[in-house]
Amino acid sequence: MNLFSKLKKLDSESKHVKIGLIGAGKFATMYLAQIKKTPGVKLVAIADIQPDIAKENLKRVDWSEEEFSCSSIEEAIKKNKTYITEDFKKLIDHDDIQIIVEATGNPIVAVEHAIAAFESNKHVVMVTVEADAFCGPLLAKKAHEKNLIYSLAYGDQPALICDLVDWARTSGFKVTSAGRGHKWLAHYKYSTPETVWGYYGLSDEVAKKGGLNPKMFNSFLDGSKPAIESVAVCNATGLDAPKAGLSFPSGSIDDIPSLMKPKSSGGVLDREGLVEVVSSLDQITQKPINYDIRYGVWVVFEGDIEYIKRCFHEYGVKTDDTGKYACLYKRWHLIGLEVGISVASIATRHESTGCPYLFNADVSAVAKKNLTQGEVLDGEGGYTVVGSLVQAKDSIFNKYLPLGLAHGWKLKRNVNKDQFITWNDVEFDPTNIAVKTRKEMEVTFS
Repeated sequence: MNLFSKLKKLDSESKHVKIGLIGAGKFATMYLAQIKKTPGVKLVAIADIQPDIAKENLKRVDWSEEEFSCSSIEEAIKKNKTYITEDFKKLIDHDDIQIIVEATGNPIVAVEHAIAAFESNKHVVMVTVEADAFCGPLLAKKAHEKNLIYSLAYGDQPALICDLVDWARTSGFKVTSAGRGHKWLAHYKYSTPETVWGYYGLSDEVAKKGGLNPKMFNSFLDGSKPAIESVAVCNATGLDAPKAGLSFPSGSIDDIPSLMKPKSSGGVLDREGLVEVVSSLDQITQKPINYDIRYGVWVVFEGDIEYIKRCFHEYGVKTDDTGKYACLYKRWHLIGLEVGISVASIATRHESTGCPYLFNADVSAVAKKNLTQGEVLDGEGGYTVVGSLVQAKDSIFNKYLPLGLAHGWKLKRNVNKDQFITWNDVEFDPTNIAVKTRKEMEVTFS
């Protein structure tokens, strides 16, 4: 509740926290729209493999060219500007930069960036949640060993869910379940970048004008991103993945307390302590449900004695019909517009806004169609694979290929539609940093 006052104190003392941003796409652009208005923080450098696009996005959010016209990080710091480069190492190696915001959206390079940042004694805000999903616990461990912070990005749904879970537990409530909303119908699982805008109800023209990436948005639509984000929540809170994966039950916000409780109590969960995703579309009529949680997050918690149940009733808390299960929620999340909360939390409190501490769940690659030997996997949101939430023990035992690594590898054999892809099915480079990090995590957390 006092982050802003702490930032203002840094500002008044000219002790600005210096930030390096890697990746200047959609999420990062939202942060760029806010950071100049935040006291105590200075974005001194941006690294992007396409600097011209980074500059376009800066202009899109009302940065003048003068503000990012400089030839070095030193000049940017001296003249209160922002330096743009293609070389992420310049940011990571610079002594004055304290926090790296990793927003490339590429899980394989994001792992490399995080490890390099820790080696250079820098904190990391991991926007690329795909990287967190396949090796976040090990990245967090490496950061902790150097007294550094590795954090999920506030504004993205996993950190907001973690925040709600923490609120419930700190208030003394037993958490029954937690998760997010999603626009979901079963056939969306097979969507591709060619079909995504039709399902979203957008034209190609509108999507292009908004700078929207069809592959990225398709990773949300086909269920990959909800699975990825659910993994991040499981590993940061200790909640479990459903044994059969996400089921996407339909319901309104008022339905959540009745849905997200164990089947033994009339809900849809196999047991307490699970993550799940609520669909904003009726699975039969395929029409939107009123008062939905599509863009939001929620936690269901338990009133375990009659007095608490009466308190729920007295203060108008929406519960199930027994009065035992209640829900708190945020109906919207603002993505990159909120990531400054993570930066401020690290800078002023030395705290993350969500951090994986165990390997509880995983997201594995499943064939989106019949795949043939020699075909190259194209990762989440593409044409070849979709992500499925699984328990970590099942993923390791069955040697499932993590979704975050299902990109660029060639298949050694045919894989049928809806079949899990395993490490044995692909030709992969064992010297790749992300592959080595994942293998190390499997051993460390086994």
